[in-house]
Amino acid sequence: MTAACRRPDVVVTGIGLVTPAGIGRERTWERVCSGRPTAMDDPELEGLPSGFSCRVPAFDPAVLVPGVQHWRIDRCTLLALAAAREAVGDAGLTPETWDGDRVAVVMGSAAGGVATLADQQDRLRERGPGLVSPLALPMFLPNMAAGHIAVDLRARGPNLHTGTACASGATAIGIAVDLLRSGACDIVLAGGADAMVTRLCSAAFARMGALSRRSEEPAAASRPFDADRDGFVLAEGAGVLVLERAPDAAARRVRRYAILAGHGASADAHHQTAPHSKGVGAELALRRALSDADASPVEVDHVNAHGTSTQLNDRVEGAVIERFLTGRPSVTSAKGVTGHTMGAAGAIEAALTALTVFRATTPPTANLQHPLDDAELDLVSGTARTGKVSLAVSDSFGFGGQNAVLAFRPV
Repeated sequence: MTAACRRPDVVVTGIGLVTPAGIGRERTWERVCSGRPTAMDDPELEGLPSGFSCRVPAFDPAVLVPGVQHWRIDRCTLLALAAAREAVGDAGLTPETWDGDRVAVVMGSAAGGVATLADQQDRLRERGPGLVSPLALPMFLPNMAAGHIAVDLRARGPNLHTGTACASGATAIGIAVDLLRSGACDIVLAGGADAMVTRLCSAAFARMGALSRRSEEPAAASRPFDADRDGFVLAEGAGVLVLERAPDAAARRVRRYAILAGHGASADAHHQTAPHSKGVGAELALRRALSDADASPVEVDHVNAHGTSTQLNDRVEGAVIERFLTGRPSVTSAKGVTGHTMGAAGAIEAALTALTVFRATTPPTANLQHPLDDAELDLVSGTARTGKVSLAVSDSFGFGGQNAVLAFRPV
């Protein structure tokens, strides 16, 4: 499909972030640009193989999400609500002034209210069925973040949930672009949220060998593309973008962070957890995103990498970038600072990519001391790098061989 066939462009007009790097867009951006990691010992994970995590600091729903009954809502959804409210305000929109029938919500999550599920399972086992909460399912079901956002912001358009593991947030944003292009709505709130920092999830990931066990120095544990990496750090968070068609945003005279020029998705069709050794699916998603953006691989000058800090992912992703993106783009991964926020990662990193394009500043990869020697990558480390970014891609990959790539251009 050519660029002419899909005009008008889709633009990012609002960003909301609630991450371990900080509550709010600006705090998150500043911490990520500083390259200061957030991982630390986690008392709730004490005694587990990886007893540290990256949590959202001082998240108080009474302050950040006033007006809702917090005890009825899982933490995952509360994070999503806080990010959505910030994004809508940042876009200069309010439920009082928009046509709610034309506002869609698409949210992704890898596990939804998994903390609620674990808690209620404990209640059932220890105290019997009569003490299982009648709110257990409304709190746990993964689609409830999108549902609660719709209720909170009176968005009556299409309301969808995506579940593509750690690619969920990016998948949601891609679907949002298609909704706008099709005319199904005029505004979309799209992103992802997860709160998987639980004992069960930590133990399960540790059993798979996916988590870092650098317990003596948690802040140094998440080290994407570093030769000494030994796994990711479990994290939580939420990211929401407000997306609109460019003429609508221009008519409102609102700031536009970036053009979301293209998106691509694919499946590895290879293994339930491991990426394809040659990165075939990741490359296919990249090809599709660039084709959708009417761009060539050599034009990409920045990659916000999935960069999990695991042995397989970083090696495969690095090889794909080197082989396919022949313009030798700058490469960074926010997970050195934030840890791996699971289904929220693709949305958080899409927001950071839009900000990179908008502010002509590329954040560094934290803890990058000994870069991979089997891929010639232009890895940004140490300090943020300034300079115009003309075409950036944000990679997101997940269990099940799920791949999603988003492409951004300056306005």
